[in-house]
Amino acid sequence: MTTPKKKPPGRWKPGESGNPKGRTPGTGEVAAIRAAIAERVPELLAAMMARALEGDVGAARLLLERAIAPLKGVEQAVTLQLPNDGTLTAKAAAVLNAAAAGQLAPGQAAQLIAALGTLAKIHEVDELAARITALEAQRGNA
Repeated sequence: MTTPKKKPPGRWKPGESGNPKGRTPGTGEVAAIRAAIAERVPELLAAMMARALEGDVGAARLLLERAIAPLKGVEQAVTLQLPNDGTLTAKAAAVLNAAAAGQLAPGQAAQLIAALGTLAKIHEVDELAARITALEAQRGNA
């Protein structure tokens, strides 16, 4: 008679617990503390509100941080005149001049110059594709 093979230790199927008889989740000390606090949340909020209204800046700050989303800085849109028939270098120079004159924030100028750099790469790819197409047409490969 053959004896059944035992599973090697530490090898479980996905979703199978390594300790099926272990402590069930939510029964520890932390869960008990959370449950006790949860029962008294309305009282805690009322006390915190009263302290904030009495002038406790820390309580007011805590309540406001939890109740209102933080404000994010937003850059204002700016109209910028770039040369229409100029080179990308001329357009980048116009962006730098606008930043130097205070018409653009430095972050906006950096983003615009990065966009011009990306545009230059796109132009290069377009020009290379056109040149390859022309060469293939000359050689009869098209």
